[in-house]
This record gives sequence, structure tokens and C-alpha cells, in this order.
Amino acid sequence: MSLFEAVVLGLIQGLTEFLPVSSSGHLELSKAFFGVDPESGFYFTVAVHGATVLSTIVVFRKELLSLFEGLFRFRMNEETSYILKILISMIPVGFVGLLLEDKVEALFNGNLVFVGSMLLVTSALLAVAHFIKKRDRQIGYLDALIIGIAQAFAVIPGISRSGATIATGLVIGNKKDEIARFSFLMVLIPVLGANFLGIITAETNGSDNGAAVIVAGSIAAFISGYLACRWMIGLVRRSRLIGFSVYCAAAGLLSILLG
Repeated sequence: MSLFEAVVLGLIQGLTEFLPVSSSGHLELSKAFFGVDPESGFYFTVAVHGATVLSTIVVFRKELLSLFEGLFRFRMNEETSYILKILISMIPVGFVGLLLEDKVEALFNGNLVFVGSMLLVTSALLAVAHFIKKRDRQIGYLDALIIGIAQAFAVIPGISRSGATIATGLVIGNKKDEIARFSFLMVLIPVLGANFLGIITAETNGSDNGAAVIVAGSIAAFISGYLACRWMIGLVRRSRLIGFSVYCAAAGLLSILLG
């Protein structure tokens, strides 16, 4: 992978991580376009995901500081309860990461027909979330688990993580502002953990992506991710998801045709 390809892929990752269009699906499509070996690009994918998580930390730095201040009061309060909900939401994706890692990695094989099919699933989820009657229920512990299950399915390339979690939250009746915030915060620990493990595995397996390529892609992903995260928060508040549903449907059909 060249530096130019790394920067382009990083920009695509950052932009699509927070927009409900499946960053993994777009990365697979982009790698196929550039002729990047899907297996050697797997660890690059993990690295740029980590960079977009860092952009999330920057965007939500005040909220994160408030959560940790509440946590270290060492009593049950609103902040501690919120962190517990985030931990609960991590259980399903943790299960997938620990027990199904090889099966998940095998999905990143450049199969455009499969990616396109999953983009159509993302399109359907966003359409349902757009047309369902909106409610203003606070996120509960069971809600956190259900949203976490949606996140676990989003390890599949073509299933949008933000799209799946935000759509699921809206379908079960959670507040728009709250579900957007929760969706972006719940991914921090899982992706950072996957990023760390991916780097270790890449070193032991002798990945052919050099340090310069990973750094360039990560910087591009951080910048574009920061901008996309701030934009997406506003879009969820205004409930403008149907356009992304149409886009995912078009991208999915194009991917299937190309495949």
C-alpha cells in the first residue's frame, strides 16, 4: 500500500466511521479499487479505526471528563450509572472479539457481493429508524445491552456500526440526542482494545504495511473523523437519516454489480 492510498483510505475511514454508511464496507470497496491485498490491509483497518476513536475522545472530551469525575466519587450517581451502561453494551462485541475473531477476520476478504448485501441491510435499518415514531425514553440497562448486540453485528463489513446502534436506539424508543452520544462513546474501549491487539498480531505475523503507511492513514482518519463526528451529531438531532439509507442502497447495489 502506498502513502497516497493510505491517506485516501484513512480519509474514507474517518468520514464513514461516524456517518451511517459502514466504514468497513467502504474500506473493503476502496481496497478492491486500489488493488490492496485484503489480508495485508486488515491491520491497517484496525489502526485507522483506532485513530477515529481518538477523534471521538477529542469531540467528547468534556463529557468524558465529567463521567470520570463522577466515577471517582466512588458512589452510585448518574455518571457511574452511565459508565455501567457502556460496560454492559460492550459485552456482546467482547464475546464476538474473543470467541469469533478468526471468523470475523475471514470476512475481510474483498468479497464485494457480500459487502454490498450488508450495505443493503444497513439501508433497511436506517429506513426503519427514519419512519418509526420517535420517543424520548432514557437509555436503560436493557437498552444498553440491546444496542450492544447491534454493535456486535456491525463487525461485519457493510453493516454500519453507528447506523446499527443509532437505528436500534431509535427503534426501541431512546432519545435522539442521547443515542447519538451513547453510540459514539460505547465504541471507545472495544476499538482501542482491538487496535492494540491488532498491532501485536501484525508484528508477530509480519504485516507488510510499514509504519509510515499506518501513521499517514491514521492522521487522515483522525482529521476526517473529527469533522464527521461533529456533523453526525447534528444530523441525528434533525433526524435526517433517510438520505444515508438511499446512499447505502445505491452503494450496496453497485458493490454487488461490481462483485
